[in-house]
Amino acid sequence: MRTARPQLPSILFALSTVATAAARIDRHAIVSRYNPIRTASSTSTPMQIGNGHFAFGADVTGLQTFLPWATMSDWGWKNDSLPEGTTQADVDAYRGVVWDGVQYMFGGPQPMQQWMISNPNRVNLGRVGLLFLDGHGAAVDVTEGELAGTRQVLDLWTGTITSSFRWQGESVTVQTVSAQSSDVVGVTVTSPLVQQGRLGIFLDFPWNDGTSKFEAPFVGVWNATANHTTTLTTGKGLGQNVDAVVAHTLVNSTFLTYVGGGSSFAISRVSPDEHRYNIVPRRPAKSFSIAIAYAPGSIRALPTVSSIRRESTKTWESFWSDHGFVDVVTGSSNSSANELQRRIILSQYLLRVNEAGNDPPQEARQIIALLVTYADSYSSRASHQYGKFHMEMFFWHSAHWALWNNWDLLDRATGSYARFLSTSLQRAQVQEGYSAGARWSKMTDPSGRSAPGQINELLIWQQPHPLVFAEYEYRATRSRTTLEKWRDVVRATADWMEVYATRNESTGLFDLGPPMYVVAEDTAPNATRNPAFELAYWRFGLGHASTWMERLGERVPSAWTEVRENLAPLPIENGLYAVYEGIPSDFWDTPAYTNDHPALVGLYGWLPQTANVSLDIAKATAEKVWTTWNISNCWGWDFPMLAMSAARNGETEKAIDWLLHPLFEFDDVGMPVGGVRVPTPYFPGSGALLYAIAMMAEGWDGSNGTAPGFPQEGWEVRVEGISKSL
Repeated sequence: MRTARPQLPSILFALSTVATAAARIDRHAIVSRYNPIRTASSTSTPMQIGNGHFAFGADVTGLQTFLPWATMSDWGWKNDSLPEGTTQADVDAYRGVVWDGVQYMFGGPQPMQQWMISNPNRVNLGRVGLLFLDGHGAAVDVTEGELAGTRQVLDLWTGTITSSFRWQGESVTVQTVSAQSSDVVGVTVTSPLVQQGRLGIFLDFPWNDGTSKFEAPFVGVWNATANHTTTLTTGKGLGQNVDAVVAHTLVNSTFLTYVGGGSSFAISRVSPDEHRYNIVPRRPAKSFSIAIAYAPGSIRALPTVSSIRRESTKTWESFWSDHGFVDVVTGSSNSSANELQRRIILSQYLLRVNEAGNDPPQEARQIIALLVTYADSYSSRASHQYGKFHMEMFFWHSAHWALWNNWDLLDRATGSYARFLSTSLQRAQVQEGYSAGARWSKMTDPSGRSAPGQINELLIWQQPHPLVFAEYEYRATRSRTTLEKWRDVVRATADWMEVYATRNESTGLFDLGPPMYVVAEDTAPNATRNPAFELAYWRFGLGHASTWMERLGERVPSAWTEVRENLAPLPIENGLYAVYEGIPSDFWDTPAYTNDHPALVGLYGWLPQTANVSLDIAKATAEKVWTTWNISNCWGWDFPMLAMSAARNGETEKAIDWLLHPLFEFDDVGMPVGGVRVPTPYFPGSGALLYAIAMMAEGWDGSNGTAPGFPQEGWEVRVEGISKSL
């Protein structure tokens, strides 16, 4: 079972002052108002339960009966076999190309480079479904269309899915819930069919490998049964409340599934050629309950189904009650308030399920069963980028936790910076040959190793992210402990930012790049110099790192100050900021440059004003983006970023329009729709939405008034426990 991580002080949650708040927000009423209801399975997204480390996706039966939605975790990783004819020595000896004296890992020999990109990869831990039986105990094939009266409700306040339907005239109710301190699903099936011996549970285990960059919408291959093995063990001595264990081995990794914690049952393998197991009650009863746990190794005990329900209720009640909350629907007359509130509530739930683990999320989703194109988390829907996570997207996935005072959740993943410090120091100084600092990667895995790839190794905008996370934590604690906790990460981050900047002998100023990729990843790396957003973020980050040293009572390195105060100016074309220095002057009319993330609006919106940014030019640039950019090709966090820019510039109506833009969609259970460029769900959109809402509702450094990012007419905004943004 998982050991709880130390939590930040409980004093972090203090209700923020709200000008007109005479009474506490009725959180239960607002949350429950948006309980998702389905009457049929969705083929694009499941309904989910989970705990941040682990998520379970369900079809309309509350299980994975008809659709193989995944069961995924933040620890479920495996390596494929090495390419034929290679050994570990080939992995250790792998090298890529040298550009401008820097050793990068991309451009190395195949097939080793692809193996390193796709390994390790995430594993779908298994499938759980309803087993339909005839009157003689034989399994019956049933389709969803044979069920009548299907109805499924997710109780957000307790994290419980209740599914009901009729089969052959008999009612069936399935209640599904996830433990919160361990990776266990509790299932209770209530029906006359249980009494008649006509309902049970099945387990099934897929083959997983790294051959596909994207899997959509389901993870794993179910008919490659010869590629992996499962072994069933029953009897005494398996652990408290454990009646059976299935060991699932893929290559050199074994994952264990524990069954018990409820009713007495018999379990049997369907056939030697399948990895499917049938579970049937031993005794007739009105209901049948069972707990199914997943783990990378042995466990001592399995919680009972009743204890799982109690834990889920307690944890979710605390989540909704003891952290930040924003009410935009009570008292608002604007017709969009209800939809915006729905997105807020469901995004909070889904990110608590999918993106509160020990590592940064994958780009799209974490546990749904994952995806198709380009995402970051561990959704039980699909698997993106082999399930690896992206440090560049860490901000959009997780920075909202700081503003909503969910420090117990954020502290889990931000610890990855300390864990990855040694590999990031090695990347910068040993592999790439820089004189100092740690370089944070884009696409990585639990080892902290960068996945080879030109964009993966030439992207730089993720570098200042840890300085933002550190600053928010210090604002919450104001403690010496926090200063010491982040000291080494802050120093190593800023050291690399300083040595990466290169003095231009002609101008005497410091340049960023080339080679490099900008946020949008759509420029030629060897031609990209001094991009506007990265220059502003570099100055912002070095400023915070310097303040950190001053708080510690330590000397600020003079090289940091020299670089920060002498960075190249932000490039300007025709009175507006340009993507990078030297870009063609007609770039506003060139789709190749206006077709991806519009980071120019982040100069004042996502970022507060920095000394190298003119507010007048930044506002004019944002307005130009609004009218010129190919918004139809934007997705996810682009829309909240546009909203934050509008809010800081006083365009509050426009800010709401961006958050409710027709291309920024959330489905019936709150899954952020990927759109034309990325898979569904694309959770950076959810995280960015919550970050923007907190900023617009509570304000930012220097803002005035109540809910400064919302229009004054038609909106009544109440805030509790939200912190100001930078």
